[in-house]
Amino acid sequence: MRISELDENNLTDELMTRLIYSNISDDKKNGECIFVPGSRSAVQYRLPKAIQLYQKGRAKKILFSGGAIWNNSGLCEALLLKSKAIELGIPDNDILVETLSMHTKENVLASLLVLDREFQLHKIQRLLIVTTFPHMRRMYLNLKTYMPNWIDYSLCPVDNQTSMEDSWFKQPYMRKRVELESKKIIRYVKQGAIIDADI
Repeated sequence: MRISELDENNLTDELMTRLIYSNISDDKKNGECIFVPGSRSAVQYRLPKAIQLYQKGRAKKILFSGGAIWNNSGLCEALLLKSKAIELGIPDNDILVETLSMHTKENVLASLLVLDREFQLHKIQRLLIVTTFPHMRRMYLNLKTYMPNWIDYSLCPVDNQTSMEDSWFKQPYMRKRVELESKKIIRYVKQGAIIDADI
């Protein structure tokens, strides 16, 4: 089934599970950089996963992307993630930041120049993507739409128990999140903003 065949107003739990969770798993491969899009709770959920991958030697650099400022912190997503990563022992020299983007598509677009300046895009073979399960499909489809087609991706979803495939529907907040993500993905595919795909 293609995403474009789905009706955003007629989604069963089974269809949403397929859309959000099918074929989203870490292939354990190494890459040039760990790519972490920001969010309101990225420090809590995404940062520990990124640090874990870095410490395992899966990539030598981490890119934090995001310009939104949450909770009157005074720092945008990317700079807040960077400051917390440094506190947790990641060397400043191994951290890249992109501070202009305000949503997922812009995370990808605004990071292109950062990645090109650091690695040269034509030399990048693989990026490790760190985000939550509900967000990963939309992030991946944006990457496949707007990044160069020779780049491969290792999808490294956050191990958050409330958002796992076998439990998301039990939590009212997560159910709402998965429903909203599912509708966004279908809408963006039908608009042509992100590529269509099998699920």
